[in-house]
Amino acid sequence: MIGAIGFTFPAVLAALALLPLIWWLLRLIPPRPQTELFPPLRILARLVKKEETPAKSPWWLTALRLGLTALVILALARPILNPQSELASGDGPLLILIDNDWSAAPDWDDRVRTAQALIAQAGDQGRPVALAPTVAGPAATVQLTDAGAAADMLGAIEPIAGRADRDATLARLLAATETADAPPVLAMIDTGLAEPDGEALNDRLAGAGLDGLLRFSATDRDLVAITAADNRTDGFALSLARTPAAAETASVALYDSRERLLGRGETTFEAGAAETIITFDIPFELRNDIATARIDGAPHAGAAFLLDENNRRRRVALLTGLAGDEAQPLLSPLFYISRALAPFADLIEPRTGDLSVDVPEMIDQGPAMIVMADIGVLPAAAADRIDEWLAAGGTLVRFAGPRLAASAQDDPYLPVTLRAGERALGGALSWSEPQAVAAFAAESPFAGLEAPRDVTVTRQILAQPDADLADRTWASLADGTPLVTGVRRGEGAIVLFHVTAEATWSNLPISGTFVDMLRRITDFARNTEPGQAPVTAAAESTAALPPLRILRADGTLAIPPAHVRPLDAEADARPGFENPAGLYGTPEGFVARNVLARDETLTAFAPAPPGLDVAEQSLVAEDEADLSGWLFLAAFVLLIADTLAVLWINGRLSFGTAPRRRAPASAAIALAAGLVVIFGAGTSRADDTRPGDDLILDALETTRIAYVLTGDRTVDETTRAGIDGLTRFLASRTAFEPGAPVGLDIEADELAFYPLIYFPMSAQGDMPSETAVARLDAYMQNGGTILFDTRDQLTGSFTDGATPETERLRDILGGLNVPPLEPVPPDHVLTKAFYILDNFPGRYAGSPLWVEASALDDGRADRPVRTGDGVTPIMITGNDLAAAWALDDAGRPLHAIATGDPLQRIYAFRSGVNIMMYMLTGNYKADQVHIPALLERLGQ
Repeated sequence: MIGAIGFTFPAVLAALALLPLIWWLLRLIPPRPQTELFPPLRILARLVKKEETPAKSPWWLTALRLGLTALVILALARPILNPQSELASGDGPLLILIDNDWSAAPDWDDRVRTAQALIAQAGDQGRPVALAPTVAGPAATVQLTDAGAAADMLGAIEPIAGRADRDATLARLLAATETADAPPVLAMIDTGLAEPDGEALNDRLAGAGLDGLLRFSATDRDLVAITAADNRTDGFALSLARTPAAAETASVALYDSRERLLGRGETTFEAGAAETIITFDIPFELRNDIATARIDGAPHAGAAFLLDENNRRRRVALLTGLAGDEAQPLLSPLFYISRALAPFADLIEPRTGDLSVDVPEMIDQGPAMIVMADIGVLPAAAADRIDEWLAAGGTLVRFAGPRLAASAQDDPYLPVTLRAGERALGGALSWSEPQAVAAFAAESPFAGLEAPRDVTVTRQILAQPDADLADRTWASLADGTPLVTGVRRGEGAIVLFHVTAEATWSNLPISGTFVDMLRRITDFARNTEPGQAPVTAAAESTAALPPLRILRADGTLAIPPAHVRPLDAEADARPGFENPAGLYGTPEGFVARNVLARDETLTAFAPAPPGLDVAEQSLVAEDEADLSGWLFLAAFVLLIADTLAVLWINGRLSFGTAPRRRAPASAAIALAAGLVVIFGAGTSRADDTRPGDDLILDALETTRIAYVLTGDRTVDETTRAGIDGLTRFLASRTAFEPGAPVGLDIEADELAFYPLIYFPMSAQGDMPSETAVARLDAYMQNGGTILFDTRDQLTGSFTDGATPETERLRDILGGLNVPPLEPVPPDHVLTKAFYILDNFPGRYAGSPLWVEASALDDGRADRPVRTGDGVTPIMITGNDLAAAWALDDAGRPLHAIATGDPLQRIYAFRSGVNIMMYMLTGNYKADQVHIPALLERLGQ
């Protein structure tokens, strides 16, 4: 390597040593003598002048030819600009683990270049390659392939707003090398950020039997991310985390759902600090409009924080066991509470006074906090809902009173165990004086508030002294007895004021400190899901939330791609391939899913597997560039210049006014070619067409139905005739005129050109390879649909798996990310896409047509079409559709219908039409504009 230039064949440079010899030879060879005509008078006239023919070539011509020779030698040595040294040594397979999580977005191009360089060098060495991203679906498979296939797979990988799972990815890579002859070499192209699976990853690396471990990572990563948002009573706060190399200042902007700017602020990290909090002083009326917070100039998903109902203005439900006198509102148990909470919370009041009715109704509205003033015993129906609500994150605040004091021993919704009865302070029969409020402890949620000097307590309920009392005491009186206690319960909390909510036991409710204390409690309360009960084991099947908007790795919102699944109770808490960061639900109510958890820090990733050294390298910042083409071009230009010079010396080319012989046509052609090369090089464009481009253009211009070539000649001929018959039927009955059907080799042919691929099952055909199955899976994930036909309705079905064809289908589906399936329901768009159908027969009629189960099923009887169902990526039938569609050149059927009913073939063709219309228009027929026509056709 010489500086930033290397040579692929450096031995060729030894030819440069021959340049002195070439110079010597060129000096000895004179130019060709000038030819003259034989006019005697001209010869005699010239005898007077003395002219000599030079014995040596001119020095400038010699230098030009030496330069030309040197350029050719350098070009043959194939110089490379920014050459990459050998990145991975060894003879075994090369395993490439590449992080494609949220933090990979800023330098994704460098990661791709690094992987490309590794794959290219492995290809030159003839080593197999296995490539796997760390954010992938649960059914993702990894296999050893050649460099070309690995490069194609690399092109399909993109960063996702999820969290990396390096341990699971490494397990897939190692599984692909179980049959390898030599130990593999692992190359990790990581983001430099640690993940929770660090210990498991080190253990797996230590026992993997690797021949080497290479780590390619960017050093000194400059990342700042948002980890939490809090709609506090005193402002809107964001928690930020950074890497050690990040800047100390960060600018954050707040936007509403229409991307309108609501506020902007700047914060500074303390020296060496990894976290900070920025607070925005925004009016209450605008806080609920905040939809997104973004760090300026940070193109990654960690710099965008999405907000949902949990970040909105808190909803607080108020309950009491004692009704106040409307004529004396100051004696109402909830008067002071409602006055204190009303400025910064939405209050929910009971409707009937029956706790068994009011508590469930209030919980259905998704409150962040429920305040109970002197409520003793809760009905069973209310208690069950309170348990679920607390587990989902609700905060229960209770105030003491006579009823609570009477039933405190058996109450499960208290933070501490209470003594029976009340404690009176300062009465005629008491030796003690009314007690003041002690200073709030540093670890209390009320820390920082000033203890009120004018507040005294004359009555309270006492807690049993035990080991947990001190930890659960949030505020106490001057004598050390608790005033406020609290404890976490599930995801929520229970808080108890040991005095009443009105000013009978204490004057605390009429003080400003009371308002501040309730604000502090409201700050850490979170709204629960409105309109739904918390997810339980019995209800988890109905708790799935469809993806609404997905956060890209660069921090922008986008329409959810095909691989994103509904969010349910079993979803991983960390965003991943199937549930990346984004919004899940409907526009009326959704849940925000962000890449980082609350209070998470950005720590460095430092793999240290026991007994294995880690070789660290930087990412490849620039692509290699082959300079040999440019050198050959320069040599050709010098060759043109040399030719013109020789013509001029020999008198074949004149630039003066003296009469000379005109240069021959060859000289003119050479001159024209030279001018084209010299002056046209800057504007010319290389012809980058490749063999097969005409087929690609034809596939793009004409929509065709494709089918898979199984290797079974009989099945393939029937399928070809069937797809051709359906094509003719579509052209005669609809405005859609598809091109001739195409048979596909799914391992080699491009699948993306075809909206539908018909895949007949044949036990005698070839089993698709893992590569072919992986390409089918990528086709489905990118929006294509495969229609699998087992053709075995008379002997089995898809569900019982009794036939070889069905077993073959099960083997293929084992390598695909298959969504939940269901037979086509009566209200599915497929049944009304063109014809009104209630079944989808082929040569047989007994098998249902299986499609992806719809995540949304409102079941409304007033709609003849299900809403929200998209295009299914998979269809499965056993009715042998192609055999029913198959026609000869004269339009006669090639196969008889099993039932003998001629109408069945007509319905088979109509089924094919509906399938194709559905593929081309999606849920278009579910639009409201079609409802009157559909109802009329259905006779409703």
